[in-house]
Amino acid sequence: MPEIVPNPWRLQAQAQQVRSDTVIGILALQGSFWEHEAMLLRLGVGVREVRLPEHLDGLAGLIIPGGESTTMGKLAVEFGLMEPLRAFGREKAMWGTCAGAIFLSKDARRDQPLLGLMNITVERNAFGRQVASFEADIPVPALKVVAPDDERPFHAIFIRAPLIETVEPPAEVLARLPDGRIVAAQQGRLLATSFHPELTDDDRFHRYFLHLAQRAPAAA
Repeated sequence: MPEIVPNPWRLQAQAQQVRSDTVIGILALQGSFWEHEAMLLRLGVGVREVRLPEHLDGLAGLIIPGGESTTMGKLAVEFGLMEPLRAFGREKAMWGTCAGAIFLSKDARRDQPLLGLMNITVERNAFGRQVASFEADIPVPALKVVAPDDERPFHAIFIRAPLIETVEPPAEVLARLPDGRIVAAQQGRLLATSFHPELTDDDRFHRYFLHLAQRAPAAA
């Protein structure tokens, strides 16, 4: 069994009245999954930490958090999650942030376990080490679906971030930096972001993912 790390928001989850029948899973093998939990709880969404294949049952969608993509992949192999995750991603919504975007990709320019679900090629640590982390305001027109009156760019936080080098159909570019480099992509109900929306107070990306998770499969 993977190590169970105490979750500081679990008591909050138990105390909060969840307003939605939707339950979103968060891959909790490694990485910054607690921050995603906090954002979803704030939106009144049910949350389940996923560490074993059976934890995927009944979920509307799954978030793969930031962390270390190689470690994440090795743990997914060790706990028999690779094929269940691939099957889940073929049928339901899945969102990878930072390391999670690498894990979703078909190619990360090195030998490591990947789900290969999205037609994107990703360069790891493309912006340098952690000291080179940065923030940027980026336009994301797709967020108008959930916030039609919100004209703000999205304030994106990049921490040892990957770069989405190529996007091939049926995947499409969702957001770019001002210099044109790709930092978000979508393929049906699959979503990849180089940055960390869970580290901001802006819940539009999480609401957009919920929109994808609740969308009928035929519309994916």
